[in-house]
Amino acid sequence: MHNGLHQLGHTRSVNRRDHLLQTPDTFVRIALPGLQDGTAVVHVSPAAGAGFTQYTVEFEPGGTLGAAAAQRFVYVLEGSADLATDSSFQTLGAGGYAYLPSGVEHTFAARDKTRLAVIEKEYEPLDGVVEPATLIGKEGNIAAVGLMGDPDLEVRSLLPDAMSFDFAVNTMTYQPGAALSMVEVHVMEHGCLMLAGGGIYRVSDAWYPVTAGDFIWMAAYCPQWFGAIGKQPAKYLIYKNWNRHPLG
Repeated sequence: MHNGLHQLGHTRSVNRRDHLLQTPDTFVRIALPGLQDGTAVVHVSPAAGAGFTQYTVEFEPGGTLGAAAAQRFVYVLEGSADLATDSSFQTLGAGGYAYLPSGVEHTFAARDKTRLAVIEKEYEPLDGVVEPATLIGKEGNIAAVGLMGDPDLEVRSLLPDAMSFDFAVNTMTYQPGAALSMVEVHVMEHGCLMLAGGGIYRVSDAWYPVTAGDFIWMAAYCPQWFGAIGKQPAKYLIYKNWNRHPLG
C-alpha cells in the first residue's frame, strides 16, 4: 500500500496563528535563485507571518549557494563547504558557521553531500551603530554557559552580544531530564531547528513531542517551554530577533 494512503493524512506538523511545527515527513524541496546542484526546504518566511526567513539547503557535491540580498547566518549541519568572499576563503565543517552582512558578495560551495541551516533577515539600522562585518566561527570554540546557572542546560552564543547585531543565534543542549525553569512569554520570535535528541515542547496551549530534524517557529508572545526526554542529550539551534526597540 502506498505510504501516503497508509498514513491517511496523519502528520505531527501543525500550523497555528502564533506557531508552526514542521516535521520532516512534510518537507517540500524547492529550487531557489542562486542555488545550484541543491534544493532548499523553506521552514518559515514572511509568508507565514515571520520577520525572517529560515531554510535548510541540501547540496550535492560541488553544489553552490550565492549571496543573499539581506544579511545571512549559515550553520553547517552536515558535510563541509568552502566559503569564498571578496577578501577571504574558509572551509567550514559541521558546527562551523558564518555571519554575512547585507551586500557582501559570497559563495558557499559544497565539498561533499552537505546540509546548511540558513537564516536571512533585513537589517534594522540603529543610529550611531554600524552593521557588523563578516564573522566566521566554530561552535566547538564557544564556551558553554549554564542557563540560569543550570549546568545541565548549556547555551552557546554564536554571535557576539553587541548592539550592532539585530538578531541572536544560539545552540542549547539539554541533558536527559533537563528543562527550562519557566514557561517563557516574550516579545522576541524564534526559529528553532532540532539538531539531536528529543523531548516535549510546549508552544502556545499545546504540547508537542519533537525530535531531531523538526522545526518550530514561535511568534512574539507565544508561550513556550521545553523539556528533554530520552537517553541522549537534546540540542537545538535557535534564532531570535534582538537588540532593537519594539517600535522600530
